[in-house]
Amino acid sequence: MIDLHTHTTASDGRCTPAILVARAAAAGVTTLSVTDHDTVGAAEAAAAACEAAGLAFVPGIEITAVSNGVDIHVLGYWLDFRSPSLYAFLAEQRYRRIERLREIIARLARFGIQLDADALVQPALDDPAKSAGRPWIARALVAAGHVASTGVAFDKWLSRGQPAFVPRLAAPPEDVFAQIHAAGGVASIAHPGLLRRDEWIARFANAGLDALEAYHPEHDAAATARYVELARRYGLRVSGGSDFHGDESHGAPQPGTVSLPQEAYDRLRQATQGT
Repeated sequence: MIDLHTHTTASDGRCTPAILVARAAAAGVTTLSVTDHDTVGAAEAAAAACEAAGLAFVPGIEITAVSNGVDIHVLGYWLDFRSPSLYAFLAEQRYRRIERLREIIARLARFGIQLDADALVQPALDDPAKSAGRPWIARALVAAGHVASTGVAFDKWLSRGQPAFVPRLAAPPEDVFAQIHAAGGVASIAHPGLLRRDEWIARFANAGLDALEAYHPEHDAAATARYVELARRYGLRVSGGSDFHGDESHGAPQPGTVSLPQEAYDRLRQATQGT
């Protein structure tokens, strides 16, 4: 099995790199990519754990871009996670994440919900490679008894249109594609079925996009077929994976729940070689 979309405690996942790799190996995954949000902080540990477990490791990331006020998640594969320019770009992305969390917490306070902003963002300050995100607030809301689950936290407070939602400040997709390419990587739009902006795909393809994530837990068979066809239409490759977080608010129960077909993986890999 080939799983090119997983997360660790370096961003909003619940598993350390070692535990993630152990769970992936136990589930039968043979090729794994860790794609944490706006950080490659888990790459070294994940690569070592994959080598020890006999798994092929694909250096990866999931960078959040914004276009017309809409969050667009861009997956990057086979990139040089030690690239100084990429490191500087991601550091700015993570700083914006911390500021966003502080503003969300301030908005919650207006509704009588008090969370300790300093304590909540401290892990990201202690470890600059750690990427803060709204799930941290969702878990804090559950722990404080304000909501029953992280899903409710998003539905009631944190999602777009809800009282504590704060729009994200991030780079445009074209800049993210360029950053991934500069680090030697391949850029793929994550879960386009959730993005619901298929009319943008042609523009993204012209701006340097390499692939679409056709295989994802939130895509049924019809959606997968649709994005395979759209990728073919626009000369793109396809990617795929479980989007595993180890969190009840995300659907995939195990790494490898969704696997990228070998032929699609081989074509995606060839994009790094210009073929």
